[in-house]
Amino acid sequence: MNTYGTHFRVTTYGESHGLAVGAIIDGCPSGLHIDFEAIDRDLARRRNGAPRQEEDRVEWISGIKDGTTLGTPIAFSIRNNNVKSEDYDALQHAFRPGQADYTYHTKYGLRDHRGGGRASARETVARVVAGALAKQLLTSISIVAEVDALGPDLENDTRGGIVRCRITGLPAGVGEPLFGKLNAHLAAAMMSIPSAIGFEMGAGFAAALMPGSQYIDRWNQTIKHSNNQPITQTNHCGGIQGGISNGMPVEFRVAFHPVATLPQPVECLTEEGTLTCIDVGGRHDRCHVLRAPVVVEAMAAITLADLML
Repeated sequence: MNTYGTHFRVTTYGESHGLAVGAIIDGCPSGLHIDFEAIDRDLARRRNGAPRQEEDRVEWISGIKDGTTLGTPIAFSIRNNNVKSEDYDALQHAFRPGQADYTYHTKYGLRDHRGGGRASARETVARVVAGALAKQLLTSISIVAEVDALGPDLENDTRGGIVRCRITGLPAGVGEPLFGKLNAHLAAAMMSIPSAIGFEMGAGFAAALMPGSQYIDRWNQTIKHSNNQPITQTNHCGGIQGGISNGMPVEFRVAFHPVATLPQPVECLTEEGTLTCIDVGGRHDRCHVLRAPVVVEAMAAITLADLML
């Protein structure tokens, strides 16, 4: 599955060291005047501090005329210019621990070992572009993600962390009961991001240890939203009840495991089934969580655009 969404559909393509990465967006309404500078700002947030610095210049191929969407499929491409594929020669027949090398090889019988191929976080550059465009459809909705916690910073090691996201301005009534729940859609979107390992809404796992009398979000009778929507005294549910938004801010957190490519030699499994110690080359983040918030925002925006269309 390389496509996400039903009404606002995003299909990404490309590998880390291929010619380009990009996406096709189908279902974007016509008449949207695109703020290209806003898209470039989100790309800069994703690129900030990356060991591999790409220009990330978007080539718009179809679906846009004079800066306005036509309602037809939008295609764009982003060239990979700053690649050093030779750094990965030692991994052509070896699987790194904690990576998708082995599972991709098992499923497809072959893989692109250069930079992780399609499993690389390089793919998220296409999501950021699509998400930045989706944000422009959600004119009254604010989506803000930020780093909430980081793992220990140890020498010659990597670390993970947690990103918190808050969505405001979302009206009550978004989402469907049972299998179409808004929180289920958000969970699926966030867990599709490389290195995502956990998702929680509102109070999250802490809610499991609360008594019910403390957990329930009691109504506030004296304060209402500007649209006369009722609000609650707390927001332990994260703005979603029964899978449907209740008008309160939608709040969730996404946990990311540490970067699996370590800045030190590691034992890799060869295709012949033996272990060999390899000093994995390439340019890798020691902490990718610092660049993850804009990807979280992008997937949240794509999810909401899909549901609200």
